[in-house]
Amino acid sequence: MNKPRAPRNRTLTLSEPELHYYQSRLQKLSGPVPPEQLLNQTVHQDLFEILDWLPSCFVDLLFIDPPYNLSKSFGATSFRGRSIADYRAWLETWLPRLLKILKPTASVYICGDWRSAAAIHLVAEQHLIVRNCITWEREKGRGAKANWKNCSEQIWFCTVSQQYTFNVDAVKLKRRVIAPYTDTHGNPKDWQRTSHGNYRLTYPSNLWTDLTVPFWSMPENTDHPTQKPEKLLAKIILASSNPGDVVFDPFVGAGTTSVVAQKTGRRYVGIDINATYCCLTEKRLDLAAADASIQGYAEGVFWERNSWGVQSVSKS
Repeated sequence: MNKPRAPRNRTLTLSEPELHYYQSRLQKLSGPVPPEQLLNQTVHQDLFEILDWLPSCFVDLLFIDPPYNLSKSFGATSFRGRSIADYRAWLETWLPRLLKILKPTASVYICGDWRSAAAIHLVAEQHLIVRNCITWEREKGRGAKANWKNCSEQIWFCTVSQQYTFNVDAVKLKRRVIAPYTDTHGNPKDWQRTSHGNYRLTYPSNLWTDLTVPFWSMPENTDHPTQKPEKLLAKIILASSNPGDVVFDPFVGAGTTSVVAQKTGRRYVGIDINATYCCLTEKRLDLAAADASIQGYAEGVFWERNSWGVQSVSKS
């Protein structure tokens, strides 16, 4: 956390006093707990040690971003890649047990990439209703000389039952109009003229190309190696939950899910095995209490990447 930074680097870090302070706020479970003890908390523990202590039927939205099927280090912990069959077997050891926390109307989003997507689909369809697979452009990193550059990831959208929340009007995307067609009177066809340009409001699809992966000049950036953008979580949370609902992330990392839940008026529970990332989560939650902006979301809509828009979001 103390490595040298460029003068304009906005990556969030923790000082030693902050680390001690935020560690004192983290929760640890010693046995079964009621939902009230978990709400709006960051739990610093190994999910697999406390899985059976979690209460039943209290979560409206479950966002799962597990270690992908590749070898990677997450601070002091690491995950090793394995065959698709073995990755599927690993998922089966914990995912069905986790689903007990869900309400009958809950939605589940499970993240993966091309190495893990097949296994995720097979396991998810055994226990949930699989409704879609989102592909989002993760435009970051160097090219590959002997292969296609890997710049996409998948998110499986599932529900517990046929009754679930999907707020389509909350997640529409505002795009710039390239071909501004008009009627015979010169009026726009399905688009709007504004002083800042011409835009069309479009329905959300399962292909997301409007996201920016956090990097050093963004105030949401941390040193977590697989941090998800706040805009990505905002799409999911606004679509598949309502204000006051409970959003649960069992691999919360540096806290993006909890932070966006707070910014959008939801309650949250985040679990992670890494103490530093849990403390970063708490620091980001403090910052979010003063600034609820989400880059790329403004005026009740998501904006196409690099489009005009005051970057703010209501706390309500």
